[in-house]
Amino acid sequence: MDLPEIGTPMFLALGDGVNFRSRLESVDSETFSVTAPLETTGPDGFLPGYEFEVFWVPPRSRIVMPVVLKAVSEHAPFCWTLLPTSEPVISNRREFVRGGGGAPIRLFGEWGQQYLQGQMLDISEGGLRFWVPDASAFKVGDDMRALVWLGNGETELKGKVYTVRPAEDGAGQEVVLIFRTVDPLSQMIRQYVIAWEIGERRKAREQQG
Repeated sequence: MDLPEIGTPMFLALGDGVNFRSRLESVDSETFSVTAPLETTGPDGFLPGYEFEVFWVPPRSRIVMPVVLKAVSEHAPFCWTLLPTSEPVISNRREFVRGGGGAPIRLFGEWGQQYLQGQMLDISEGGLRFWVPDASAFKVGDDMRALVWLGNGETELKGKVYTVRPAEDGAGQEVVLIFRTVDPLSQMIRQYVIAWEIGERRKAREQQG
């Protein structure tokens, strides 16, 4: 298989226009393993037999490969074993790369006029993943409006709840909101993610130094 190096970031296109960040963990003769996206919950989430696409983003290109989920590890940290169903190809299709985190958000929904407070975990042009202490007020499929701080000001996002799951550390819940964007909002989100990635690389260099 023509795959990138172990540890390379990969993205799982699981549907609804949202791509979930992952990482290549291992490669054998017929299959390879990636970290399960945080938005899924171990072996009770996506089941073997589910077909989707993975992609990775080398400089100036985007490589896409269709796969089928063969197995999910039974214990954390969860990994997915994937079997390619076709050769990887170069694609010009637009991808939504995610990044960012820590910014406060305000949430408005079907529960009434009072807003809930949360914390952004990451964002892309197609989805927002955030943490709340209590997600009992909303469920998958609910319409929601989120006010998110993107560095230079507060931005409004309108979409639907895609996933609600317990937070990885056991405190609170993680929620994914999916939405559609057009410029200038999509450009604002791209610039925010790029600035965040530059900041993360700077931090990594400083820690190594």
